[in-house]
Amino acid sequence: MHDVVIVGAGPVGLFLAGELGLAGCSVLVLEREPEAGSPGKAYPLGMRGLSAGSVEAFYRRGMLHPLLTASGVDDDPGANLPAPRSVGHFAGITLDPAGVDLAALPFRLPSPALEAVMTSLETVETVLSERAAKLGAEVRRGVTVSAVTQDDEMVVARAGEHEYAARWLVGCDGGRSAVRGLAGFDFVGTEPQFTGYAVHATIADPEKLRPGFTLTPTGMYLRTFMEGHIGMMDFDGGAFDRSRPLTRDRLQAVLRRLSGTDVTLSDVHLASSFTDRAMQTTTYRRGRVLLAGDAAHIHSPLGGQGLNLGIGDAMNLGWKLAAAVHGQAPDGLVDTYTRERHPIGARVLDWSRAQVAVMRPESHARAVRELIGDLMSTRDGTTYVFERLSGLSIRYDLGSDRPLVGRNAPDLRLTDGTRLGDLLGDGRGVALDFSAERSLHDSAMGWARRIRYVAGPADNDLGSGAVLVRPDGIIAWAGDRDPDREAFERAAGRWFGSPAV
Repeated sequence: MHDVVIVGAGPVGLFLAGELGLAGCSVLVLEREPEAGSPGKAYPLGMRGLSAGSVEAFYRRGMLHPLLTASGVDDDPGANLPAPRSVGHFAGITLDPAGVDLAALPFRLPSPALEAVMTSLETVETVLSERAAKLGAEVRRGVTVSAVTQDDEMVVARAGEHEYAARWLVGCDGGRSAVRGLAGFDFVGTEPQFTGYAVHATIADPEKLRPGFTLTPTGMYLRTFMEGHIGMMDFDGGAFDRSRPLTRDRLQAVLRRLSGTDVTLSDVHLASSFTDRAMQTTTYRRGRVLLAGDAAHIHSPLGGQGLNLGIGDAMNLGWKLAAAVHGQAPDGLVDTYTRERHPIGARVLDWSRAQVAVMRPESHARAVRELIGDLMSTRDGTTYVFERLSGLSIRYDLGSDRPLVGRNAPDLRLTDGTRLGDLLGDGRGVALDFSAERSLHDSAMGWARRIRYVAGPADNDLGSGAVLVRPDGIIAWAGDRDPDREAFERAAGRWFGSPAV
């Protein structure tokens, strides 16, 4: 019996497998596709933007350099830059990166993970697969799960004549998740307003299409910087999605209607459809079954937040589930996964819905869109959108009124050059003690196997005498200049269980 069975070998499942493997768990990943990779995951249809929050997760686990190398990026993104090089868009309204006020971002410090990285799903999965395998996770392909049963001790996934037993099972099997239905999760939300298309084609007369996002009286189309790569949003109530073949004639007819031109698609190389259906499970856990990524929440790909939301799920869940496997989890730790991540998912779904609302081809939506565009052209507006898309505005409610607590930790740097991002590589928590007296040393030693203790002055301690950082990079506790040992011990016990005897 494995500690954890993960269903789905996409980026979320593979990231989670690596997190669990890092903590010494036995992990089996079941994937229904017989082979790794697919045409839709490679350039150009598979291109995705990893947000600053996701890039930071790769950085903290030592995967940023391999990711950048595999993505063809030569330098570290965001390192000491005055502004990010890209911001993204809201409903096709693009923003000027120079308009971001980095000084206004809460508790940000220079970091190799300040901005997004453009890469492909294929590249992300390759980097994550190599890491998961190195850490002992096994991936079995061509396995379709058809039943899930559980009791108080274990959960069993059935596929054909085979049964796979584990202490925990996590569904990371995408928007049409089998695990979600088999385990009885409620999935609620809003129905689609459009059918979207992602197309890679040879265009006979590309000059007839305006570059970038173009809102028209019948919908919207996007001509990207990648040759022959087109996006379309057709407000048909989602009627065409996966209902009929994506033929050249069909795609050309939609593009002509949306663009108001007689543009010609000479050949279609790849095409896929999607909708803005926005749904979320009411909980991310039922007994010993959990969900992460698109299995727990789906929405339109506008703004490219789906992959990033899923990586955030995996980063949040991995260390908590590992603690439960090893009998080190304090009461209720695994349940904090739903409590912390469900509101984040709901917020992203509403962000997606808001974009669709101002994209609709009708007068009221256009009026609101113009107003929002004006607001977003301001420095505050640009900075706000960057915060939302980057994931840097996330703050979990951990019951503290201290401004740092619950936030994604900045890349704190000690005067000897040690950076927080490097200290998180082994998946343990980190206690940074900036006090001259090393006030927390004796207390921290009680959790030495679960918390790395590091002492020394910092280049910028952000007004704190010490901080306790969870394995996912979230600040769990922050102390005054003279840190309170008892307060630290309470926080350590809350997140890491009882100290070693």
